Amino acid sequence: MIELAPERIAEAGRLEIIRAGEGGRPARAAVDSREARPGDLFFGLPGANADGGEFAAGAAAAGAWGVVTGHAHAARLAEGAGSWVFAAQDPLLALQGIAREWRRELGCRVVGITGSTGKTSVKDIVRALLPFRVHSSPENFNTEIGLPLAILAAEPDTEVLVLEMAMRGLGQIAELCEIAEPDVGVITNVGPVHLELLGTLDAIAEAKAELLQGLGGTGRAVIPVDAEALEPHLADSLATTTFGPGGDVHAAEARVSGRTTEALIATPAGKRRFTFPFAEAHNLTNALAAIAAGLALGATPDQLARRAPGITFSRLRGELIELPPGIALVNDCYNANPISMRAALESLAAMPASGRRVAVLGGMAELGPDEAEYHREIGALARGLGVGPIIGVGELARDYAPDKWAADPEAAVELADGLLAEGDAVLVKGSRSVGLEAFTDALLARRSSDA
Repeated sequence: MIELAPERIAEAGRLEIIRAGEGGRPARAAVDSREARPGDLFFGLPGANADGGEFAAGAAAAGAWGVVTGHAHAARLAEGAGSWVFAAQDPLLALQGIAREWRRELGCRVVGITGSTGKTSVKDIVRALLPFRVHSSPENFNTEIGLPLAILAAEPDTEVLVLEMAMRGLGQIAELCEIAEPDVGVITNVGPVHLELLGTLDAIAEAKAELLQGLGGTGRAVIPVDAEALEPHLADSLATTTFGPGGDVHAAEARVSGRTTEALIATPAGKRRFTFPFAEAHNLTNALAAIAAGLALGATPDQLARRAPGITFSRLRGELIELPPGIALVNDCYNANPISMRAALESLAAMPASGRRVAVLGGMAELGPDEAEYHREIGALARGLGVGPIIGVGELARDYAPDKWAADPEAAVELADGLLAEGDAVLVKGSRSVGLEAFTDALLARRSSDA
């Protein structure tokens, strides 16, 4: 429930009330009229292919508490009764303004998370570890549309908001910070992601550092200990906690057994043993960032450690799937770049397997003019780790020099189905544009039906 009165919604979104509804408060915010439910506040956002305002009448007919749309669409809904009708000069700015007002009404603390890789995993770990009433971004609600929707989905008793922040260019994280007003900012890492758009690692660091600038005078930054690219953006007055080897929060000891990591974590508040339900080294690093965020919010190492065994990850991020007959598949196909690809291949190489370690790799998008070299380096890394055979999927994947190549996920299913054998461990990873989730779903369906 969004506990804001209609008049306050209008003020926060700079809206004109065209038609008064039946009172009450909206249950949630929605931008897709196909998913609009009774009680929703529907925002008719203009898009590249359609103007969402065209669907405002349908949302109202479906029982929406209210609709926010452009003046022309709102005028057509002025007569009659039922939903509140608000007119906006810019429905997106209205959505963002109302989300900021709800964030302030909640009065909770906010953790903003960005980085070249690991944003979602760190968000998942923070959500699991915190001993508070937490609301976090669902799935990939991390853009100028998704982040305000995530805020507006928070219940009135929320104590901490954990929000993922995506970046595709300069100014975008600053825009998200204006909406979310974070108290703690976590930068997971800075790497060659979106080079096609930003050009250099320094430009990427500058874009990520907008989160640091959005913390205000009382916020705390959580950054990797080895992130030299961020140093020019660290103000002397900014309270900072570092994580990683030699950082404020680091693993003094770590031992992996099966799918579990036992680690002695050193923090400024003392050492504590943690049991994590994962084996990947990069997830241990993600956990260090999450622990640092928890400490910044006032949680103790004991409180965080007690909750560590309950960590779960979002779908498509390192999911472990058992394929018949006796094949372990790591479904990590949400996205890919050179940093995350390296980490995933190293984890595959370390997995216990009586058979081969097979990689189904889609291309890595948005790497700019050096994209072929990045792919060649990853292919060489995989072979150096003893990974093989490699199945490349999509045009960019040709530069891995794979053992087998498929034009699309459907063709890759045919190749993999005839290649995989009992005891194999398989990694599935690539940029989201490749669509490798279709590969995993189809292969699982085929293998399950044959079992």
